[in-house]
Amino acid sequence: MDHNEKDIDDVTGIDTTGHEWDGIKELNNPLPRWWLWAFYATIVWAVLYTVAYPAWPLVNRATGGLLGYSTRGEVVQQIEAVEAQNATLTAALASVDLASLSEDQMLNRYAIAGGAAVFRTYCSQCHGSGAAGAVGYPNLLDDDWLWGGEIEEIAYTVRHGIRNEVDSDAHWSEMPAFGELLEEQEITNLVEYVRSISGQQHDAAMAAEGTILFEEQCTACHGEAGMGDDSLGAPNLTDAIWLYGGDREALTETITYSRFGVMPPWSPRLSDAEVNAVAAYVHQLGGGEQPATE
Repeated sequence: MDHNEKDIDDVTGIDTTGHEWDGIKELNNPLPRWWLWAFYATIVWAVLYTVAYPAWPLVNRATGGLLGYSTRGEVVQQIEAVEAQNATLTAALASVDLASLSEDQMLNRYAIAGGAAVFRTYCSQCHGSGAAGAVGYPNLLDDDWLWGGEIEEIAYTVRHGIRNEVDSDAHWSEMPAFGELLEEQEITNLVEYVRSISGQQHDAAMAAEGTILFEEQCTACHGEAGMGDDSLGAPNLTDAIWLYGGDREALTETITYSRFGVMPPWSPRLSDAEVNAVAAYVHQLGGGEQPATE
């Protein structure tokens, strides 16, 4: 058939494209006019959009567009508007006496809501989204605090951190690596003694041997009864709460090699209001301690 001659379908009377599969021919139906106009309109719209708005990526930025619109700029404006609305509360939170924060219900609610956001952003990576902690990262829901659980003490810990070399006011203490000071059997006896005062299954004879070792080596920080000292970050060894584990293997590793957990200071990255807010949030989770009464 001549290429210029149309192949007309006998049934529909419409010419075909010349393609045929198993006797089935493809009709050469034209596209609907409305579809063509819509297609042309999208092309025109795309051209106008790329001229008016940021569109084409360059080396270190994108074309700005004639309108100069920026989604980042819009977000910044929205954040600034919210901050302006909350400026009075934020200023009050930055300078509030944390011990009396709960007396101001509006400010306290504002602090807890803001503190929850701060916690999810900066603290949940270590302490967990629910603040239950993990091995080596304290559970903030219980009432066992290494450096004190009053709201002001929590704020201090957040602001300055623990055993870091950035903030000179960071909490600081260091447990000796007793593997360099004691024999293996002495460490084993100490482990049994610690298990005995924490109410765990233990070897009584070894625990008795460990009693003197504990008095000589450990009471300076953990106290004679093993109750700990939050001014030194020394944990209470008589309860069932363990930062690194209370089984024999974990206790042996702790005594042999010591522990040296580090927390960064958040004051360079968080404002005073944000530090106070996250302290308020953590304090009300359930384990925060109330100020001691005289």
